[in-house]
Amino acid sequence: MSSIPGDLQYTKEHEWVAGIDDGLTLTVGVTAYAAEALGDVVYVQVPEVGSTVAAGDAVGEVESTKSVSDIFAPVGGEITEINESVVDDPSLVNSDPYGEGWLFRIRMEGEPEDLLSAEEYGVLTSGES
Repeated sequence: MSSIPGDLQYTKEHEWVAGIDDGLTLTVGVTAYAAEALGDVVYVQVPEVGSTVAAGDAVGEVESTKSVSDIFAPVGGEITEINESVVDDPSLVNSDPYGEGWLFRIRMEGEPEDLLSAEEYGVLTSGES
């Protein structure tokens, strides 16, 4: 099992969120736990820049050699940027999920709900196989 960065927050759907303490624009990606469970990622679909999403909306998908999984918006807001590098090279989700494998940035509207700390996410994933 990979380590869980303590400076990020997480969703129960296995996305990570950075920037909660920095302001309104958050960076979102898929956790290493999810990347490992998916296997080799071969395709990533991200939301369109400028689109407005609600927290919990399915906004894209990650396809691997094993399955296809939805990507969910951890917060509501407007998509401000997508990671073209991960679209061009989906394997970045596997090789660097918390770095170059980020998926999109969102300008948050309202307060985030239901985000987990690294410790809480560790407890969540320790019970899954």
